[in-house]
Amino acid sequence: MAEVTVTPQSSLADRPVQIRVRGLSPSQLVTLRAWLKDEQGECFQSRAFFRADGAGEVDPGLHAALGGSYSGVWPMGLLWFLQPDTLFRRLVKRDVAGSPFRVRLEVLDGLSLGTDPREQPLASCEAERWYVGPGVQRVPIREGRVRGALFLPP
Repeated sequence: MAEVTVTPQSSLADRPVQIRVRGLSPSQLVTLRAWLKDEQGECFQSRAFFRADGAGEVDPGLHAALGGSYSGVWPMGLLWFLQPDTLFRRLVKRDVAGSPFRVRLEVLDGLSLGTDPREQPLASCEAERWYVGPGVQRVPIREGRVRGALFLPP
């Protein structure tokens, strides 16, 4: 049975994570897909095609993507290459302190190009990407025409 994991499952957005898939057949072709919905409900996704190694595992940090949203060895490629389903949308986090982006990672059998939500993944998991660490205080700044925020460590 296939299993996909993200380590650590909850992390700051600028920190690397390790994505691994286990339990595949040796040399099996799979699609790894990452997607999330932003605060306005817009969907962003990326996908990469991989061939499992002899042990039935895929690690984007070791194995080259054969195509999709990117190709080559990019450990964080699935998160870096997220693209909007709707043209001209940008992935922007407005509520940086209150909630994380929840990124869904899925493993699909074979080469999957479709965006059919009924497509059943072999395995899936969710990762949280926070923009502010625990205990950080956000102080709004308003001075004349200057607007901003000061983030103070705990």
